[in-house]
Amino acid sequence: MPHPQSMLTVGEVARRSGATVAALHHYESLGLLTPHRTAGNQRRYPRHMLRRVALIRMAAGVGIPLADIGEAMAGLPQDRAPDRAEWQRITGLWREAIDERIATLQQLRSQFVECIGCGCLSMTRCSIVNPDDRLAPATPAAAPPRRARRSG
Repeated sequence: MPHPQSMLTVGEVARRSGATVAALHHYESLGLLTPHRTAGNQRRYPRHMLRRVALIRMAAGVGIPLADIGEAMAGLPQDRAPDRAEWQRITGLWREAIDERIATLQQLRSQFVECIGCGCLSMTRCSIVNPDDRLAPATPAAAPPRRARRSG
């Protein structure tokens, strides 16, 4: 175990990493982080855990599921910060998924711009939202609006 003076509390890790304490507890419950415990059962993290938290937050931020992050991080050392080769191996695992996500987002952006430019507002004719009105058989037709009754 590292020297107690070099250990960080969960609050310090949260403040320094930008993660919430609840997020750190969640990461711990998933096995992504393994803090040491004091005699009073308080969590203490070695400073190198800040790098793990940064990787978790970065990967989750681009849509990598926490389960996949956990699988990739399972081979990392617990007693030190991973070296450059270890980080590159992990991020290489996600490169294809990130590239696919970027391509999907670019396609959606193009469709979005096209949709805004069209202005049809039609769910039945829209070639982007509902190509060839394929949703028609699955959804009931909209009822015509009711007219308000006038009294008197």
